Amino acid sequence: MSEYGKLLFKIRVHPTLWFVIGIAILTAHFVEVMMLLLIVFIHEMGHAVCAQHFKWRIKSIQLLPFGGAVETEEYGNKSLKEDLAVVLAGPLQHVWLIGVAFMLYFFTIIPYELYQPFLYMNLMLLIFNLLPIWPLDGGRLLFIGISLYCTFLEAQKHTLHFSAVFAVLAFLTWIILDPLNLNIWLIIFFISLSLVMEWRQRYYAFIRFLLQRHYGHTNDLAKLKPISVDSQEPIYKVLELFQRGCKHPVIIMKNGKESGSLDETEILHAYFSEKMTNGKIGDLLYSY
Repeated sequence: MSEYGKLLFKIRVHPTLWFVIGIAILTAHFVEVMMLLLIVFIHEMGHAVCAQHFKWRIKSIQLLPFGGAVETEEYGNKSLKEDLAVVLAGPLQHVWLIGVAFMLYFFTIIPYELYQPFLYMNLMLLIFNLLPIWPLDGGRLLFIGISLYCTFLEAQKHTLHFSAVFAVLAFLTWIILDPLNLNIWLIIFFISLSLVMEWRQRYYAFIRFLLQRHYGHTNDLAKLKPISVDSQEPIYKVLELFQRGCKHPVIIMKNGKESGSLDETEILHAYFSEKMTNGKIGDLLYSY
């Protein structure tokens, strides 16, 4: 079996989707839910196939009532171009799905009764997933964009703050327009839980980001961005200045003058392998 075929064994159906399917059967909307499941499946496989193409390590492919999530072992150290391609690979699936559906309807292969809900679901999922809310595709695009100008921690913080504000506005709009829609309440619950969990685990995500660099799981760090720090700066504070997509030579200053420089790999080794978690960056000049 090909490496792409093996992705099928990594598919997981979220319990909320089983719940929605059950409700659909009871309310005679089974066909519509099967359409939704097909669209969600193709959307997520778009992400997964693109990630597999770039040799990302994929853990699972989650299917949800309004989208899904491809869980990988990559934590921000792939190139921003690769990351962008993987994120966009999901929404782009809706373009050809809409095109095929239109051609089938145009040549009277499928009736309007099937074409109309299929078109509506594709458009709604496309628009919804591009909202700038983490962990939706739009939120991930926001994170990539902010990462071009900010450190990993700052980009993460700004993304979550903006996502929370936009989510509140979106939730209020949805509740006012359709307060009795069960799917909307499921979406609100899932996104709210995701934002809270991501905020609580933001430093854990940061450590994973650093560990990936420490173990050499990086790709195309195309931009060289030196960092100047005082010799008395704690090592962990220097690590907080690391940015996605950048390689960081660290210039150490003492009394306003340059006293030496270190490669980022030396700092990561000192922090993770030598356990110098409370050391000063200046101390490393005498170690290397």
